[in-house]
Amino acid sequence: MPELHDSPQALRARRLRRPGRARPGRTLPVLLCLAALLAGCAGESSRPARDADGGLEVLFEGARLIVGDGNLLETGDLLVGGTRILAVGESSEINTPVDAVRIDVAGKTIVPAFIDAHAHLGYEGYTEWGADSYTRDNLIEHLNRYAYYGFGAVFSAGTDPTELASEIARAQREGSLGGARFLFAAGVGPPGQGPNNNFVGHTLTLAETTGMTILRGAATPGEGRAVAREVAEAGIDFIKIWVDDRGGSQDKLSPEVYRAIASEAAPRGIRVVVHQQSADDMRDLLEAGVAGFLHGRLGPALDEEVAASLRAAGAFLVPNLGLGELRSEAVGEDPFLQETVPPIVVERLRADFESRMGGRSDSANGDASRIERERAEALARLLALDADIVLGTDAGAAPNHFFGYTGHRELEIFVRLGMTPMRALEAATSRPAAHLGLDEIGTLAKGKSADFVILDENPLDDIRNTRAIADVYLRGERIDRDALRERWTAGNSSL
Repeated sequence: MPELHDSPQALRARRLRRPGRARPGRTLPVLLCLAALLAGCAGESSRPARDADGGLEVLFEGARLIVGDGNLLETGDLLVGGTRILAVGESSEINTPVDAVRIDVAGKTIVPAFIDAHAHLGYEGYTEWGADSYTRDNLIEHLNRYAYYGFGAVFSAGTDPTELASEIARAQREGSLGGARFLFAAGVGPPGQGPNNNFVGHTLTLAETTGMTILRGAATPGEGRAVAREVAEAGIDFIKIWVDDRGGSQDKLSPEVYRAIASEAAPRGIRVVVHQQSADDMRDLLEAGVAGFLHGRLGPALDEEVAASLRAAGAFLVPNLGLGELRSEAVGEDPFLQETVPPIVVERLRADFESRMGGRSDSANGDASRIERERAEALARLLALDADIVLGTDAGAAPNHFFGYTGHRELEIFVRLGMTPMRALEAATSRPAAHLGLDEIGTLAKGKSADFVILDENPLDDIRNTRAIADVYLRGERIDRDALRERWTAGNSSL
């Protein structure tokens, strides 16, 4: 299976298309050939951006730079060397080496690569969903899909085989595997419970077939503390707990148990995040010291008091709206999704939408309007306090909720409910980076990893312009989106 971005060997074999246009008098392929000649190292990649001691750097000139933390440079330059951002600012502020490759991106917008702070990787097979789809290759494919859509990192929340997930994360740290950065949590619930009942069955099946740990059960405070110690010994940075009775079909993780987990995790540097469905549980969970919530449940119950408690605790909240809302868009007709799925999936989505909308009643439309209003009011309460709302999609938790694509839809929902485009972009970049410990990404800043997206249109004018992707760079490497798209949309593509 092809990796996400090209190996040095593949890069030596061909020149990659770069964004924008070459400077007058030169064509871009000539620039890249010159870059390879200047490098003078037959055994290295021919990409122009090099480490500082390699001498060759790349300047992206004249773009609108959305920094990711609320700041904007209407016209500026981005200097990249190797895997790092070397400088960000106005042209006059950047000391550009004379031999740097210059790429004209005037009129375009550069944003930090996005982050999805809530997903469930591995189970979506595009032509099927479940434990049978979870393989190493499929997990890597999902990281590829995130990168295609401009995501530099994704947090998979509690449903991965931890031995395999650890291996994938380690390979990325060592540089032998690309893709969007993969973070994951150890999942903890009452024994044999936690995810929805359908998902629980698939996690149990996967545990049986792989012999790996998927979910950890804790019924007592002592078991909760033991689980936290086990997770620490495994080198896992996050625990995801379920505090949800699933409509009476499961037990909730009790306060005594989740408090024991949180108290044992904190001194070990492990962040505890929560799946919960009731705002009533949030106050006690915040007192227990959890880091954030993966289901915001925007509505009247998320009142000023809860919002203030969230802000005071410095915890984050993922509204997680796209998965459950009544769609007003036929996603099977969306060209932005069609770019990454074969025709058979498009036809299935069309049929699903027609069936769903055909049974929709006037009362359902009325409920949707009420829910929309209540969500907007709850979001306004959070925004007024500058609470940390971050982007998360729950992608992969159910069939047809696809990786990367759903993040752009979630941003649209944020803005539709009253968030400004700039604040929505913060929710997708700097804010999740801070809460997930991703110090190297999330903003365009000197010393950060060169993870950014070049857009043909300005998302501050219309948040849907995040879809206008010209190019994606992760760790200084340009993603070959054309090759990925061609492979994924083929009728006989292996997904």
